[in-house]
Amino acid sequence: MSFSSVNEQIGRQRWTICALIFAATTINYLDRNVLGLLKPVLSAAGVFGPDKADQELNYSSVVICFQIAYAVGLLFVGKLIDKVGTKSGYAWSLIGWSFAAIGHAFGHHTWSFGFWRAALGVTEAGNFPAANKAIAEWFPKKERAFATGLYNSGANVGAIVAPLTVPYIAKAWGWEWAFILTGAVGFTWLAFWYALYASPTAKLQSGKLSKAEYDFIHSDVDEQEAERADVAKVKVSWFKLLTFRQTWAFVVGKFLTDPIWWFFLFWLPSFLAGENARKVKEFLAAHPGYTGTEADIPGVISWPFAVAIVYCVSTAGSIFGGWLPKKFINGGMDANRARKTAMFLFALFPLTVLLASRLGAINTWYAVGTIAIACAAHQAWSCNIFTTVSDMFPKKTVASVTGIGGMAGAVGGILIARAAGLLLKHYTALGKVEVGYGIMFVICGVAYITAWTLMHLLVPKFKKIIL
Repeated sequence: MSFSSVNEQIGRQRWTICALIFAATTINYLDRNVLGLLKPVLSAAGVFGPDKADQELNYSSVVICFQIAYAVGLLFVGKLIDKVGTKSGYAWSLIGWSFAAIGHAFGHHTWSFGFWRAALGVTEAGNFPAANKAIAEWFPKKERAFATGLYNSGANVGAIVAPLTVPYIAKAWGWEWAFILTGAVGFTWLAFWYALYASPTAKLQSGKLSKAEYDFIHSDVDEQEAERADVAKVKVSWFKLLTFRQTWAFVVGKFLTDPIWWFFLFWLPSFLAGENARKVKEFLAAHPGYTGTEADIPGVISWPFAVAIVYCVSTAGSIFGGWLPKKFINGGMDANRARKTAMFLFALFPLTVLLASRLGAINTWYAVGTIAIACAAHQAWSCNIFTTVSDMFPKKTVASVTGIGGMAGAVGGILIARAAGLLLKHYTALGKVEVGYGIMFVICGVAYITAWTLMHLLVPKFKKIIL
């Protein structure tokens, strides 16, 4: 039965919920991307100090403030959302991160920025645990990866909208307004969330969800058996969850691969701006009498446009990443093999980024191409690794396990931010910052295949456990 015929027969209410989660994730990444895009402006304004080499390390400190707070937030927010429910948990998280995003406008040095970045981190931590829990509540296994891919593509849409708007807002009205206006967007979403979201059971009782769609959502036999076996509804502690290899497989996968996305998110604009600066310097050294504009120098690109291109490609990767295992399952492959096969394929594509620095020396657009492929592969990988949680755990623990894995990813992000800061400070002082980026790209390239191998060794099959 085709995707469209299923929707015609049973209804589309679950896709309305997916659209709401997509919008929230878009807003999440719009707010998160502003800092990286304004790094050159903030550095020029002296926010990260007067010394150019120190600016790299100070910027990494601000990024780390976000990562630490995000990790701490994820440690607690998943459990909180499992307790208070998806609707309230998601709403309060978005209210918090919207205020924190606006607060950046009132920071004018490294540590005040660090404070607001930490506030953003702890509140944004609620997005993915709440989103993953909502998907587990509203979708059967066969559709979860696709639904996750769709909502997760909101991260890319936010990252596309940001470079197409933020630099121009900052240029027209000042960098402070870039934070204020993007931060205020979230409050619009709240009205739709409170009006449209409820659990499938509540929607069925109110007559807004058909019985056919309700039954389709709850059509996984093994999952329903696990839910029925859990008759006591015993609360599950973090310590209990950490005794399962399934938890550690998710933790390892997130720890090794989330930092790669963080690196591109926070350093891609700086890398591309640096490539432009390097080409300008080389051209002017060879043509000392040049009087034209920098934009006309061969090899110089519009880096905000390039960043938008990277995340456009990433959007396609996210959607394809959800579609491929669904295609495998519809073709007769069991869900475990479909998920594992898709993740293996997606783990291979980031290896292209090993060529980013070398190709960038020839033409910056070549580097942009390899990074776009790597980011698309990350998003395809991401929607599948999120889905492994609902594949392996009962719904009552999905947000908690997502939070534990997300915390591991944030810890990895802290490590990669410090590594990037130290490497780039060192090579900036030597006048060879491209070498530092080259080392970072090696780390980015091999992370996914390493993660897939370790996850496979820990959990050969994504089998549902009974708690």
